[in-house]
Amino acid sequence: MNEQKNYQTMTSNNLTKGIARAKKYSVCLLALKKSDRKNVLLQLAKILKQETVNIIKKNKKDIEIARENGHIESFIERLELDKNKIRLMADSLSDLAILKDILFKTIREKDMTSGIHIKKISVPLGLIAMIYESRPNVTIDAFAMAFKSGNAIILKGGKEIQNTNKILVSLVKKALKKFSINPNIIQDFSGIDKNLSLQLISNQKIDCLIPRGGKNLIKFIRENAKVPTIITGASVVHIYVDESADLELAKKVIVNAKTRRVSICNALDVLLINKKIYKKILAELAPLLVDKNVTIIADKVGYDSLKKINYALLRKADKNDFDTEFLDYTLAVKIVDNLGEAINHIQKHSLGHSEAIITKSKVNIDSFFQNIDAACLYLNTSTQFSDGEEFGMGGEIGISTQKLHARGPFAYSELTTYKYLVTSNGAIRK
Repeated sequence: MNEQKNYQTMTSNNLTKGIARAKKYSVCLLALKKSDRKNVLLQLAKILKQETVNIIKKNKKDIEIARENGHIESFIERLELDKNKIRLMADSLSDLAILKDILFKTIREKDMTSGIHIKKISVPLGLIAMIYESRPNVTIDAFAMAFKSGNAIILKGGKEIQNTNKILVSLVKKALKKFSINPNIIQDFSGIDKNLSLQLISNQKIDCLIPRGGKNLIKFIRENAKVPTIITGASVVHIYVDESADLELAKKVIVNAKTRRVSICNALDVLLINKKIYKKILAELAPLLVDKNVTIIADKVGYDSLKKINYALLRKADKNDFDTEFLDYTLAVKIVDNLGEAINHIQKHSLGHSEAIITKSKVNIDSFFQNIDAACLYLNTSTQFSDGEEFGMGGEIGISTQKLHARGPFAYSELTTYKYLVTSNGAIRK
């Protein structure tokens, strides 16, 4: 509990100084070579594996506190690190380390008739602030993506991961020090109170703020942030099963989209089923979902159908259930007349994250892809693929649900901007 007390007693002055230090030393990253960035990430991957036992030990403290505070198991799953998760974190770092370096690369260049030569090159944003909740893997992902793109990073995880974050950040600093890089480029403010959080997201030294979490966090950021922001995370994910769908394929995709990992933002929340096939697909889905302890919250038609087959975990839906990101073993079901009604429902309730259709109809595919406005659209595919690693980005720093600068899973290349280098032999403008 001592770690938590240290965070809770952080002062406004300490916060301001920490941000200023990160900004000041972000400049040192501009002098690093591609090999420096690669070596730090590979070293950190090695250290994570070496320190697995100690990481788990610290993480268990956070889990114990979370259980004492009555958090549900899906929350614990987000919070918990084990050997496999740590290995995957390390492997992701190794993969990212060898990906293409994008800093100071020429994006475009041109000779102008005025005698000037213009070159547009990629450069870091500068100082990134990451505000998130109970996922300690974000700590490593955020640092890695920021560092790969030449940025300093401020981490503001939730109070639930303070012990885990403390050791993870110490290991990052260990890797930096091995290559004589100033460790002040990473600052950890996990667990600070709401007033300090407001101060953090208003500090003008921050070049880009990235929130990653649920609706309440996103709402807090939208209403209070005074620095440039990339909105990520919150979602209400839909799958529409069309009348022409391959039912065996549909069952496989739905079960995976809902239950592979329930606590992530690309997990299925709302299943829309065409009225011509709903009885058959619900009857065949039911035993698969009940085996996974999935509670189904259904509209009247779906509820009556599931009631007849004695689905064990069932309740009637109210209107709010179709605007809920469950992050748990809960699925909302609605029966619709046709594709048009499905599209209208998604347009009304989507948060622009990930949406899917299961169909064989080329016409319906085209209509769905054209009319649904979301970052990731899927055909006959689980929505759980909305992930930077799966998209070949070497991981992700978030999944953006906005449209400016970054959209969908984004990684280190979206943490850059550009500048123009203009040269000539004494050109003057007429």
